[in-house]
Amino acid sequence: MEELLKRPTKRRGFYVEMRLLHKNGRQQQQLEKNSCFKYYKWVLWFSLTLYFFSSYFISHNKPIPLSRTHFSNSKSNLPSRALIESVNTTSLQHPTRGALEDLKIYVYELPSKYNTDWLSNERCSNHLFASEVAIHRALLNDDVIRTFDPYEADFFFVPVYVSCNFSTVNGFPAIGHARTLISSAIQLISSQYPFWNRTHGSDHVFVASHDYGACFHAMEDRAIADGIPEFLKKSIILQTFGVKYQHPCQEVENVVIPPYVSPVSVRKTLEKAPVSGRRDIQVFFRGKMEVHPKNVSGRFYSKRVRTVIWRKYNGDRRFYLQRHRFAGYQSEIVRSMFCLCPLGWAPWSPRLVESVVLGCVPVIIADGIRLPFPDAVKWSDISLTVAEKDVAKLGPILDHVAATNLSIIQRNLWDPDVRRALLFNDHVKEGDATWQVIRALSQKLDRSYRRSEVSTQ
Repeated sequence: MEELLKRPTKRRGFYVEMRLLHKNGRQQQQLEKNSCFKYYKWVLWFSLTLYFFSSYFISHNKPIPLSRTHFSNSKSNLPSRALIESVNTTSLQHPTRGALEDLKIYVYELPSKYNTDWLSNERCSNHLFASEVAIHRALLNDDVIRTFDPYEADFFFVPVYVSCNFSTVNGFPAIGHARTLISSAIQLISSQYPFWNRTHGSDHVFVASHDYGACFHAMEDRAIADGIPEFLKKSIILQTFGVKYQHPCQEVENVVIPPYVSPVSVRKTLEKAPVSGRRDIQVFFRGKMEVHPKNVSGRFYSKRVRTVIWRKYNGDRRFYLQRHRFAGYQSEIVRSMFCLCPLGWAPWSPRLVESVVLGCVPVIIADGIRLPFPDAVKWSDISLTVAEKDVAKLGPILDHVAATNLSIIQRNLWDPDVRRALLFNDHVKEGDATWQVIRALSQKLDRSYRRSEVSTQ
């Protein structure tokens, strides 16, 4: 109370002076000296000041327009959420809405025999062909791109797992049942839904993460002879196989995707040895290298490329070459400067992805290979390409790179965005492999029946 009495009578800024009229002047002076009255006078002054300032700002400031958020084109019935979320928060929670033009995908709910029954074998969701499982899982977990209303969908995802029928003889996936299983799924959806029939499947999406894509055979000559089944030729195929020249197994609308590499295993490896750590192996390769590449069927494995590597560089101190399997091979990749990625039966291999995400410069030896997501991954900046005919010259080629621009390539390679683009996650994350698939589909909206209907109205 004493502090209030000692306050200077001078007021700074905007204020309102109140005068009270009273018949008795002496009583008025005594009342003004009353500390209680001064307290209420100060409260009234503060309230009026706050009122006038608030009125000023309300009348002179415009509201933030909805178009400044990532939800500007959204048909969501939650406008209040769009107003209160910042651009940064929105991009983290819903990374694809603004960037992908409200693209919508409907995921068919097929009987479990087409997909989830196969997950009883743990390998189904973890081996190199498991992108069919990973993409399905990511779409099911998404609440932005996925729609439960098929009439607002741009594309229709058909989740059929065909690479989980592992052979009891050699443990490799047997895909002889693939055509029958997919054909059965198409018969089911075409009989129960109108969407396949109205476009003949041109807005329907399948995954064929096998050696030669939708030709469904591991041997190229057999794959070419069988070709892509007629019932898939109008659809969109997400496939690991891709080449820059004409090939019967890519004569369909397609998107080249990376083979599956577990992001969990990558994270565990990098926790022990970061990408920028010490690399004491100059050139690394672990895998099948036949001394005599011609097999019993008369085919030459890897077009003899791996045989040349083994014969030429086995025993060379610069090359760490291993022919036998080792579960902890990722710990070898993360210690290596160059990782050889030669073709096998098909041009592509999971080594390509593993090398990139673990910071080892991939040396691609597969003539004419078409690589995944070139818009997101600048392959020429992060990898080396050596022609199959020059494989015997690998030593001097890699020595030259190591002495000149290796550090530049590594700096490009170690960009986290590059690693992100090649890994599939359980939930769609901005920039990851499933996000890149959706981005590629957004460039094929001319196939969307919904968009064509809107444009003709």
